[in-house]
Amino acid sequence: MKEAIDLSPSRRQMLRLAAMATAWAVAAKAANAAEALQRENDNAYVAADGVSTFESVWQTVRDRFFDPRHNGLDWPAVRERYLPDVRRATSQNSLARVINTMLSELHASHTRFYTPDEPEYYQLADIFVGALRRRGLQRAFPDGRISYPGIGVISGFEAPGRNTITGVIDGTPAQQAGLRTGDEIITADGTGFEPIGSFRGKVGKSVVLELHRGASVLQIPVMPVDLEPTRMFLRGLESSARVIESNGRRIGYVHVWCYAGSIYQRALEHLLSEGALKDADALIWDLRDGWGGAQPQYLDLFNGRAPTMQVTDRSGRSEFVNVKWRKPVAMLINGGTRSGKEVLAYGFKKYRLGELIGTRTEGAVLAATAFLIGSGLLLLAVEDVWVDGERLEGVGVTPTTEVQAGSASTGADDRQLSRAVAVLSGI
Repeated sequence: MKEAIDLSPSRRQMLRLAAMATAWAVAAKAANAAEALQRENDNAYVAADGVSTFESVWQTVRDRFFDPRHNGLDWPAVRERYLPDVRRATSQNSLARVINTMLSELHASHTRFYTPDEPEYYQLADIFVGALRRRGLQRAFPDGRISYPGIGVISGFEAPGRNTITGVIDGTPAQQAGLRTGDEIITADGTGFEPIGSFRGKVGKSVVLELHRGASVLQIPVMPVDLEPTRMFLRGLESSARVIESNGRRIGYVHVWCYAGSIYQRALEHLLSEGALKDADALIWDLRDGWGGAQPQYLDLFNGRAPTMQVTDRSGRSEFVNVKWRKPVAMLINGGTRSGKEVLAYGFKKYRLGELIGTRTEGAVLAATAFLIGSGLLLLAVEDVWVDGERLEGVGVTPTTEVQAGSASTGADDRQLSRAVAVLSGI
């Protein structure tokens, strides 16, 4: 006689729980094994392909760097010095550190190797998307869409584990959460902060940032989104536009976070001709931080001797052509003002279009392009740049009115902006 099997509710529940526990254990073991295998694959990739990536970077610099003398370096000897460190690299990030140490010997701006763990990798891929279509863009972004999980801050590591915000882009989750320039992000959901890694797999979910603001330690929840660089920078420009009332005057303000594309200049012209700033009495043009890419002709916006046209079609839709700003203007600059923005700052100051307020610009004025190499992106200076016979690389542009930024993280006002408002409102 076969033994009866107890299938009472309690017995069935116990069997179900036991089965679930076994399944969880198997799944966890499989996940741990997969994670370990991925780590091994990552290390195997670096061991197998790290030297190849390094060699490709070295060769690209040899063949395309704007100075064929490589700033006086014996470039083949440089390769030999760094090759042992490359062979010892154990990750993509450690490989990138070796490559960037080598590139730093060139003492040139616009020359750096970025990895997919950095927002700049995606932002530069978007900026140079036209050139990269011929250089393997589809391999890095199979669907052609360039985006990354993030919150919309510009930041930099001053030391291991210390990430300080240098800019909060308008209209992004970071601004909506109340993050400020000067905040130092320590952890995200209790683990060390990483600009990309802390938000992978968490788009649309709350992430709690622990940060230092002055002497205070704060816990601030923020919800990362999938950021497309051009859309983020364009929305940042448009969201920044506002009018500041001061001394009976309406002072318009706009922050151009990125100038790598005429789309940003067109957006600015729209704001001035028929948008939020059209009735302002004066303008503050903020070119602090972000990316350059501006063209010298953008200063024609302030050429009062050329006419503006308004054209209207039969439906009544109008647009302005050759928009001009004929009212007072001031420009804000700082050490994060770079590249094409510095050319604008130079012309703005030399031709006395208005007050240049802030601190010296970065002095990063070379022309660059980008290359996708291995799993990273090489930004490389390929042309030297002179402006009205002067070389701004390594020099920068000094303001007509120097004002230190102060510390916004302690609640202080933006001193540079405050000075611009005072200048334009006659205080």
